[in-house]
Amino acid sequence: MNIPQSSFPRIIIIGGGFGGIALAKKLSKKEVQVVLLDRHNYHTFQPLLYQVSTGGLEPDSIAYPIRKVLQGYPNFYFRLAEVFQIHTEDRTVETNIGTIGYDYLVVATGSETNFFGNKGIEEKGMAMKTIPQSLNLRSLILENFEQALLTDDLHQRDALMNFVIVGGGPTGVELAGALAEIKKGILPKDYPDLDTRRAQINLVQGSDRILPAMSEVASHKAERFLEQLGVNVWKDIRVTDYDGQRVTTSTNTSFETATLIWAAGVQAVNIPGLNGKELLCRGNRLKVNRYHQVEGFEEIFAIGDVAQMETEAFPNGHPMMAQPAMQQGRNLGENLVRLLDDKPMKPFVYRDKGSMATVGRNKAVVDLPKIKFQGVFAWFVWMFVHLYFLIGFRNRLVVFINWVYNYVRFDREARLIIRPFKKQYRTSKSRN
Repeated sequence: MNIPQSSFPRIIIIGGGFGGIALAKKLSKKEVQVVLLDRHNYHTFQPLLYQVSTGGLEPDSIAYPIRKVLQGYPNFYFRLAEVFQIHTEDRTVETNIGTIGYDYLVVATGSETNFFGNKGIEEKGMAMKTIPQSLNLRSLILENFEQALLTDDLHQRDALMNFVIVGGGPTGVELAGALAEIKKGILPKDYPDLDTRRAQINLVQGSDRILPAMSEVASHKAERFLEQLGVNVWKDIRVTDYDGQRVTTSTNTSFETATLIWAAGVQAVNIPGLNGKELLCRGNRLKVNRYHQVEGFEEIFAIGDVAQMETEAFPNGHPMMAQPAMQQGRNLGENLVRLLDDKPMKPFVYRDKGSMATVGRNKAVVDLPKIKFQGVFAWFVWMFVHLYFLIGFRNRLVVFINWVYNYVRFDREARLIIRPFKKQYRTSKSRN
């Protein structure tokens, strides 16, 4: 990999997500050699992926070059690589560009969509966990409406304009709200020769309420906001299969749709070499202690979505969200320095700063540790927090300008089919 030998300890970080970036920043001026490996050369701000999918933002607004994030940091090296295997015996990491040794290893690989073994949904449904997946979804949504213009089959036209979103967490709720606003404000102007009033947005949740990780007040208010936008909210229903046209469920309810979006679960991205049964917990997460050390290893650590740290307050591990990952990255950075200085490490304590979700224009729900509020003010708080945590002044400025423009004009300029997503349809013959 052409990384020079150094007298400093080498710390390899696998993954440039929220946790990996926070850790690298914390180590930026310390006497260590940091090697960050990622299969992408950019960091993705995942909370805004749904806005890329619905044409509100372009992908470069929520992505930032990893090299630029850590530009000018001494003894820092980034390599674009896919990790194949961790060899714990000789402390090496095997990748598609070579093998490299480590003194300390940090696994921060994040998470991926969990289809719970349902191959039909995995093959024919749409995920929204990465920028390429979001661009595919954006193309498919727009292509479906273009296709709806060409068919004389009313049943097929309705299926092309119907959407089923599986999962009532923040991702599903925010995506449903965005699609509802597109139906209301954009589709009638873009497709005046299509009866877009027949378009349906269905949000399907397996439990008895949406946003189950938030307060009941936030859950009920978000459901009310969605219903005001025209979203059909289905609760206590589990989706069991999808054949590309029909969605079957655990009840007698079924849906005809050309677009099923799966937002019902995630699982950790693990790497061979650290995947023994004694190391893995529910969701494919790695067991770690209060100092982020993977069980059975003193020199291997895990942070973020891939790590499960069981405490009294969080017996099933911390939430798989950005805040725990960033806090763990910063804590581990301090602990690695203390470890090298022969000082005792500090156990990690998660400080829950709250949770929030937007449901559309002027509509959001916010749960803070001491206060809960909903509506317009919550919407402004949601925007401020997301702008604050975006990396790079340019990204913050571009996103802010886009939001202001979209708000004033009630428009989404990025509804472009840049990379067509091919899907087979049967169409009836044109009548000219």
